[in-house]
Amino acid sequence: MTTDTDTDIAPGPRAGRREWLGLAVLALPTLLLSLDMSVLYLALPHLSADLRPSSSQLLWIMDIYGFMIAGFLITMGTLGDRIGRRRLLLVGAAAFCAASVVAAYSTSAEMLIAARTALGVAGATLMPATLGLISNMFAHPGQRGMAIAVWTSCFMGGTAIGPVVGGVLLQSFWWGSVFLLGVPVMVLLLVSAPLLLPEYRDPVAGRLDLFSVALSLAAILPIIYGLKELAKEGIALGPVATLLAGALVGTWFVRRQLRLDDPLLDLRLFANRTITTALVVMMAGAVGMGGMFLLISQYLQLVGGLSPLGAGLWLVPPAIAMITSTMLSAPLARSVGRGVVIGGGMGVTAVGFLMITQVTTEGTVLLVGGLMLAMIGLGPGAALVTDIVVGSAPKEKAGSAASMSETSGEFGIAIGVALLGSLSTALYRGRVTVPDGVPAEVSEAARDTLAGAVAAAEGLPADVAARMLEPAREAFTHGLNVTAGLGAAAMVVFGLLAVVLLRAGRDGGAPARAGEPDEAARAHAPSGT
Repeated sequence: MTTDTDTDIAPGPRAGRREWLGLAVLALPTLLLSLDMSVLYLALPHLSADLRPSSSQLLWIMDIYGFMIAGFLITMGTLGDRIGRRRLLLVGAAAFCAASVVAAYSTSAEMLIAARTALGVAGATLMPATLGLISNMFAHPGQRGMAIAVWTSCFMGGTAIGPVVGGVLLQSFWWGSVFLLGVPVMVLLLVSAPLLLPEYRDPVAGRLDLFSVALSLAAILPIIYGLKELAKEGIALGPVATLLAGALVGTWFVRRQLRLDDPLLDLRLFANRTITTALVVMMAGAVGMGGMFLLISQYLQLVGGLSPLGAGLWLVPPAIAMITSTMLSAPLARSVGRGVVIGGGMGVTAVGFLMITQVTTEGTVLLVGGLMLAMIGLGPGAALVTDIVVGSAPKEKAGSAASMSETSGEFGIAIGVALLGSLSTALYRGRVTVPDGVPAEVSEAARDTLAGAVAAAEGLPADVAARMLEPAREAFTHGLNVTAGLGAAAMVVFGLLAVVLLRAGRDGGAPARAGEPDEAARAHAPSGT
């Protein structure tokens, strides 16, 4: 009988006080990275009034940070394995600190775009480096699972508190203050990391293949960009062509990695069924939550009539619930097995999505309740899947495995935004009606998107605007309902997949410990263990 564990492999040594203090240090940049993604949205009106960017420049200010993180994750994960994960972390922290100052004091849109580009590249060094170091510092499976749960919770926490922190700063300071949040955090990291964090690199790593780096960027960036454009424009020639171009270059990248003795991305890791299944499950969860989060944020502001800060405050309780459930992932997995926790959690998420199918145009409380249940369900799985991917990889490939994990999540969010966003838009356009008496140009905007309808309504008499917005909001809510139903079905399917393929039970049926060595660990263990 094949299981995910091996009772002949003893757990590694337990971490001590220094390692847990080191985890606190690693948590800081993780929190900051996600906070930096969400805090900008509140600052956009302020910086737009100051820098006066064009519509295209404004989009690049928003998107370039995420593009660079997604594009460089694989490169930076492998680079950390080669030059040292702590060294890469320190270089990235220094670069992030400098780019944050430049962003805060930018005097033009072009300068801010360049600074956000540098922030994204620096951010890509931090994510796999922190996760790779955790795998080195916490050799004991149970402690590693708890440490990764803390790491995951910090990433979620930054997303949740970003709008709140941004709102507070913008009420007291100028828009650049939201970027200066990173400076003291990175300075603290630069001072404390050499004292608390170990260094580790692959002792037999080869040279970095720069052509593979170029191919990975030429594959990932067009795909992410194409998915974002599909979410904005729907099916169109430009985004589809961009996706196909990225896919072709991606195929070239894969074939090159299979030929190299020292590949940029070790595709042999995918031969481990546990890693592959975990990445698929992670992407599925990211698709569901990425798309639904986009629609829910729009509902709160465009249907519920909340300000960005008000919408952000409504999203704090679900985020806190998710963080709480994430911290319970390791003990739950020790009790019933990680596959059951991941799959069962996706079942809970499906119930939350089903609640959202019943939301009406006056259903903010029900919507947030459904979102809270959905996030509670996905929290433990986010930590456990990350632990599975990193824990199943050989120690010298931990950085590469961490980058695979993060890239899977980034792709999942982008696909979710594109697919579910496009589906919701199509449902909206097929259902919305515009009453008589509305000017033609306003009618066209209202038939396109709810955001267009709300913007166009500002120039209409109050009674005409109300008659136009009511069916528009109902159409958007209908799209949200249908999309949530499809999301619930997907969660059930992938939850069952997780239960079957990620079950972690010992021979004899006793529950497995979260993150214990599995097939990959046995494959790389010395003979005789």
